[in-house]
Amino acid sequence: MDVKMKPQSLVMVIFGASGDLTRRKLIPALYLLYKHNRLPENFAILGVARTAFTDDEFRERIHLQLLRFVKPEDVNEEKIRSFVSLINYFPMDPADPDEYLRLQPRLLKLDQMIGNGENYIYYLATPPSLYGVIPQYLKNVGLNLSKGPKGNKRIIVEKPFGYDLESALELNNIYYKDAFREDQIFRIDHYLGKETVQNILALRFANTVFEPVWNRNYIDYVEVTAVENMGIEQRGGYFDDAGTLRDMVQNHLIQLVALTAMEPPTAFNPDSFRDELAKVYQSLTPLTEKDINQHIIRGQYTASEGRKAYREEKDVAPDSRTETFLAMKLSISNWRWSGVPFYIRTGKQMPTKVSEIVVHFKPTPFPLFNCAERTCPTANLLIIRIQPNEGIVLKFGLKVPGSGFDVKQVAMDFSYSSLGPIPTEDAYARLIEDCILGDSTLFTRSDAVEACWKYFTPVLEYWKNHPESPLYGYPAGTWGPREADMLIQEQNAEWSNPCKNLTNTELYCEL
Repeated sequence: MDVKMKPQSLVMVIFGASGDLTRRKLIPALYLLYKHNRLPENFAILGVARTAFTDDEFRERIHLQLLRFVKPEDVNEEKIRSFVSLINYFPMDPADPDEYLRLQPRLLKLDQMIGNGENYIYYLATPPSLYGVIPQYLKNVGLNLSKGPKGNKRIIVEKPFGYDLESALELNNIYYKDAFREDQIFRIDHYLGKETVQNILALRFANTVFEPVWNRNYIDYVEVTAVENMGIEQRGGYFDDAGTLRDMVQNHLIQLVALTAMEPPTAFNPDSFRDELAKVYQSLTPLTEKDINQHIIRGQYTASEGRKAYREEKDVAPDSRTETFLAMKLSISNWRWSGVPFYIRTGKQMPTKVSEIVVHFKPTPFPLFNCAERTCPTANLLIIRIQPNEGIVLKFGLKVPGSGFDVKQVAMDFSYSSLGPIPTEDAYARLIEDCILGDSTLFTRSDAVEACWKYFTPVLEYWKNHPESPLYGYPAGTWGPREADMLIQEQNAEWSNPCKNLTNTELYCEL
């Protein structure tokens, strides 16, 4: 893979600087990069938002938030003070095109202060309604121009990139056909910044133990789970309009499916890697109305054990039919995966917070040994845990010590925590650093965005046109509606539910 060079100077402009994403994720990630000397030598941050802060007021606010959101072992008061001094603030309304005439001279002033040659990264930590507005207004004042005397300009866009296929196409036209080139656009999904997600590639393509059996001949089915043990918190206004399919499935979960299913790239570079991801999205078997009815289960959490119902959350309509849980069966129409179902699920107010991929291998063709347990452990199982405690578990059968040939299933596991602390292990830190280096490998390309929306938009349209389609209630703190259990029972299987009380040191535990 090509080694990218870190630029000598850079200004990062954060639109939405007073928001939740900035204080919880972006600023802590930039601090980690600064602490480990991973930022350019001449570097500054310009926070942009409508709130009327001065530079000093914003710096004080950031200082307090860093102490709250950075891990205790990463807190270094001297480093924090030094980092905060790099932060500046510019009050403006990003929805007002005239305000950008004031932004331009502010950036040039910062350039003079740090010796920067108009190298900017724009981070859109704003509501999605501004995703199509900000790039156009930047273009109006020439702040999109890149290369040569105008420096390098890049733009990072948070998900969701579009609301459906039509809006995604419109955004892509605004970005890479009008305001920015494709190589300037970095559509970010923090899941792809996690070490274990990236290690799926190493596990598959660096080990001959796995790659020869990673296909329909040896794999029975695959589960992808990403659930949370909390509700929507303060995101009622956004979530009630978006729903779980837009918030989690169309981006996070389908990307995990693609990483699991992709073919090996010809080389590990941005183009080759993203070519193979796009091929998976394009190979998703289109969903018929029958599929949508039978193979997609929607749920919404109800009040239970002191937890409020979704319809009782702030900014949620009292008669809302927005899904907080979704489970579905999908298939991939290609040579490697024909006939292998992928079961995916995600939900709010689950018993625990966990994201993992479970690969179920086919059982041995003949039960040669006795069973030491109620069920014969003939099928191997590979668990790739993404969070909360990143690692890998392989389950296989071994003989029970003593006379006879009783076999039971045992687990061999690896946890990243065993390696000790990993510098810049934060997913946002990894992806922001990649953007600084100009490495787009782990960022979503426009054709992939369009292919995903092409697959999921018929589901959204069906729900819109058929308001009577089922939305099942499930008590908060449970694993979702029983209809989701019935979905996977078609495979003569059950969901792999992790322990309810996972700790940061446990990778796997028996139920």
